[in-house]
Amino acid sequence: MLRVLELRLDQRLLVTRTLFAGGLVFDGTGSPVAGADVVVDDGRIVEVGPGLDGDERVDVSGKHVLPGLFDCHIHVVGSHLDTMKYLETPLSYLFIEAARNLETTLRMGITTVRDAGGADLGLKKAVEDGLINGPRMQISLTMLSQTGGHGDDWMVCGGTLPIFPSYPGMPDPIVDGPEEMRKKVRELIRDGADVIKVATTGGFLSDRDDPGHAHFAMDELEMMVREAAAAGRWVMAHAHGAQGVKNAVRAGVRSIDHGTYLDDEAVSLMLEHGTWLVPTLVSGEGTDEALENDVAMSDAVKTKIREIGHPELESFRMAAEAGVKIAMGTDCPVAPHGRNLGELRLMAENGLTPSQALVAGTSSAAELMGLQDELGTIETGKRADLVIVDGDPFDFEKLGDRIQAVYKDGARVVG
Repeated sequence: MLRVLELRLDQRLLVTRTLFAGGLVFDGTGSPVAGADVVVDDGRIVEVGPGLDGDERVDVSGKHVLPGLFDCHIHVVGSHLDTMKYLETPLSYLFIEAARNLETTLRMGITTVRDAGGADLGLKKAVEDGLINGPRMQISLTMLSQTGGHGDDWMVCGGTLPIFPSYPGMPDPIVDGPEEMRKKVRELIRDGADVIKVATTGGFLSDRDDPGHAHFAMDELEMMVREAAAAGRWVMAHAHGAQGVKNAVRAGVRSIDHGTYLDDEAVSLMLEHGTWLVPTLVSGEGTDEALENDVAMSDAVKTKIREIGHPELESFRMAAEAGVKIAMGTDCPVAPHGRNLGELRLMAENGLTPSQALVAGTSSAAELMGLQDELGTIETGKRADLVIVDGDPFDFEKLGDRIQAVYKDGARVVG
């Protein structure tokens, strides 16, 4: 009996090397695609190069092998822009939908996301524990907003429209004044936030604010960043208008998300402070489609969308040309879940090369999220998140349709 137990233990200790053989590797650094084998052991990449061997062989001959992709601005809780449909949907139903959205995102080769509001600690833990299949997550819980700001659901009738109401573990987002801000940030961290999200301007999908207007005073923003930093957290800023961008950068936020109306000073400040841009360009296509399909949104929201045009494209080109650090984010479901990779196409059409766009979705995104030592590139020692693509990975138009398999920590999760 003892001998049997020893044999079983020896078997568990045996190294099982999985060889991904014959692929064309885009390693995420921006280096040219090159033929190479990739060897994975215990969820980690242990070798990359020609002529390698392994205990198990996965033939990827002629296929492209990419690092797992990132979406640094997504809302996995939420599947559309239809206000009335949300009002007719039980809160718990949204979490069941979220499981589907996470699966859809994973099918796009996106193995890591930064959720920009809606996902809570329970949803993140369900993925970590294997109850549902999805990308690993950093979560923000909710978006901090001043009274009358982008996260304030007050309506002119005097009531509120709480599409995503507060509940235990999901704090109310409204905060005014530095001391309230201090407490609210601490509450978010207590409830599981990995990153703090704030609206430093108005938004397009809210009724009573102007996307061009700056929100929060500097003492409020500085308090928020200071309290987040004390707990080892960064801040991501929803910011459209240039002044709100500048205030956020001066306060020390990690990333500007959207950046719709950048100007020269805003870009210079981002370069000076090393602030990231998460452009969410594909969301503009999503709002255009919502108007065309007459989705149930308020007249105020429809008017804002109709009048904006697409200044975000010029702002993105300005930032890209200047050398601002860029990481991929989509704002899905503003564009439907499953359309995430349209962001790569739009970045490549508006200032980045296709290779630079893929870097923005891999190693740069990993750096933004503080995961560069673990993810974002195909290198020895990194976690084995791999995406197997049939055909040209730089042909972004139908890239999602050509993803044949996705591996997360060495385990096949798609395909």
